[in-house]
Amino acid sequence: MNTGRMHLTATRRVAVVGPTASGKSAVAMAAARARPDVEIVSVDSMQVYCGMDIGTAKPSADDQRAVAHHMIDLVEPTQEFTVAEFQRSYELVTRGIEDRGHHALLVGGTGLYHRAAIDHLDLPGEWPHIRAKLQLEAVDPGLETLYERLVSVDPLAAARIEPTNERRLVRALEVCEGSGRQFSSYGPGLESYPPSPVVQIGLMWPRDVLATRVAERVQSMLRAGLLAEVRRLAETGLSKTAAQALGYKELLAYDRSEVTYDEAVDQIIVRTRQFAVRQIRWFRRDPRVRWINIEHDPVAEVCPLVLAALV
Repeated sequence: MNTGRMHLTATRRVAVVGPTASGKSAVAMAAARARPDVEIVSVDSMQVYCGMDIGTAKPSADDQRAVAHHMIDLVEPTQEFTVAEFQRSYELVTRGIEDRGHHALLVGGTGLYHRAAIDHLDLPGEWPHIRAKLQLEAVDPGLETLYERLVSVDPLAAARIEPTNERRLVRALEVCEGSGRQFSSYGPGLESYPPSPVVQIGLMWPRDVLATRVAERVQSMLRAGLLAEVRRLAETGLSKTAAQALGYKELLAYDRSEVTYDEAVDQIIVRTRQFAVRQIRWFRRDPRVRWINIEHDPVAEVCPLVLAALV
């Protein structure tokens, strides 16, 4: 690791980014424990849900008592929570942190939420009545018809969406119909990386090491009681978004006898590894991220850099 080339500018906001299981939370906690004026802001689309603790690797109760954490446990898992709602909550939280003269330390791997937060993306609104109609149409006449409609009204958005991804198809058409604008017209902001007051430090592991860390993390979650957590949450119901969370989706399928337990565990590991690859690709596109190639210990190797940026 070569830290000599890093020139971190003074800022009140620092972000620790990278793939799942890379050690982001451990780095953030170490930095916050070393600096009493640091408050952690979670940038995770699933940690906003109450009760989804083990499967989202939510900070422990002890960690939350030791260091102020934000953007955690905002809504019940039966509710939907959009990126626009996240953006609004983030802006209120960080304004409060800075009003206290403290530093906001962002940590998380949900790429779109991260960009919405640090770059104030122009986000489309919500049209629930249109969404409800489209969800019915996704069943009859079906997703193929919805995809063909999207191709006709917004071919660029259609090219970016899998034809079988119901949630994204419905959302794209909802925005097209509700706003009168193409869904893809909101996207150019993602292709631009303007100057930002947020210093971004990325954690990178060799691919094989990260794959091992992912498998170990999944097994640790299962030992900690992930299946029981999933069953408890299923009793009251999960929103469509919450039910898609890694680990929850596969174990719900196991409880419906659609797969065996071993198959569910294998799926969690494989899909989490695939998700980690997508996270790397997402954050790699951002030239503002300073990447650190971790050799042994992410806390020892990255925490000093985070503290140096929190000036």
